[in-house]
Amino acid sequence: MDSELKEEIPVHEEFILCGGAETQVLKCGPWTDLFHDQSVKRPKLLIFIIPGNPGFSAFYVPFAKALYSLTNRRFPVWTISHAGHALAPKDKKILTTSEDSNAQEIKDIYGLNGQIEHKLAFLRTHVPKDMKLVLIGHSIGSYFTLQMLKRVPELPLMLPTLGAKK
Repeated sequence: MDSELKEEIPVHEEFILCGGAETQVLKCGPWTDLFHDQSVKRPKLLIFIIPGNPGFSAFYVPFAKALYSLTNRRFPVWTISHAGHALAPKDKKILTTSEDSNAQEIKDIYGLNGQIEHKLAFLRTHVPKDMKLVLIGHSIGSYFTLQMLKRVPELPLMLPTLGAKK
């Protein structure tokens, strides 16, 4: 893959409050609000990367850019940090959504179960139910992905995870 091509792909960074924890989301491709974007060009599929430890989204930017490029820029590629693994810079606004009730903070959000619920909470509040998903997990992210599929088997689509053990 031509590194120049990957450099031309913009990456949008957001910090959101999800389940009571600051969360970094990096987006290649359409980064609009998928719930309220009624345009004809709204993507029908989202590629969603769940990282391994230490859970930094930025590590996956070259991979996300390559995926976005290889799909001919048809499908957005989003990467989420683990809860508590990325803090917003002081000058960066932390976004909240009306659907994400901050009163419903996730219990033990920094534990394994809480991290799984954190990813599910993000998907529930930022990705429409009719949108197909390609879930890619790396290392502990593979475990999270498998557990998410057990808890919410109706998630539309999954790629085999890398490094996962059942």
